[in-house]
Amino acid sequence: MRDLIVAWLTDITAPFWKSSLSIDQFVTALQETMHMVFFALLFGCMWGLIQAIIVWTTRPQGILPNKVIYHGLNPIINALRSLPFIILLIAVIPLTKFLVGSSIGTWAAIVPLTIYIGPYIGRLIEISLLEVNEGIVESAQAMGATPTQIIFKFVLPEARSSVILNLTTATISLIGATAMAGAVGAGGIGDLAISYGYQRFDTSVVILTVIVLLILVQIVQMLGEWLAKMR
Repeated sequence: MRDLIVAWLTDITAPFWKSSLSIDQFVTALQETMHMVFFALLFGCMWGLIQAIIVWTTRPQGILPNKVIYHGLNPIINALRSLPFIILLIAVIPLTKFLVGSSIGTWAAIVPLTIYIGPYIGRLIEISLLEVNEGIVESAQAMGATPTQIIFKFVLPEARSSVILNLTTATISLIGATAMAGAVGAGGIGDLAISYGYQRFDTSVVILTVIVLLILVQIVQMLGEWLAKMR
């Protein structure tokens, strides 16, 4: 299937594409970008959901108030969110080497991408949970629901649309971060823009990269809005 796609793109772009970059390289870079986005988003959602639930339940007005956990976790989330991704990318290189054995490549980029997007997703999901009417929580408590039941059977289903829209926003930010990861050899579309577009002064590659990223963002945005409206 991949070879058919490459051959098709090569045929239709041959009259217009004059860059030294081959269509095969472009398709490979696109696959690397999708690979980074998928796994970083998967791990980031797992981490972010846990963060959001802990912060939401342990806040002063939460269902399980705990000042030690709440005031201990909040500054950590804020600190990680405040770091620019390019600095975080460099700062966690020792951890990346320890986990995946290298600081170069798509799997190496997934480590800082997860650390970057996890707290961001956690804060966004927390906001979605806080938007849920407190009457729903009170009704659940009155029916004798446990904290786990309140979270997973009442609050999260009620916050579903808001969570999906916030995850859409996080995904778009993550796509931008994968492009920056190309600056340190992570591969993907960002690496093409730097290696072929910037360093070889090939404007056509830069334009193609921008167009592809815009298309990806539009697809993600439309998909997120569609899922948020579903019941």
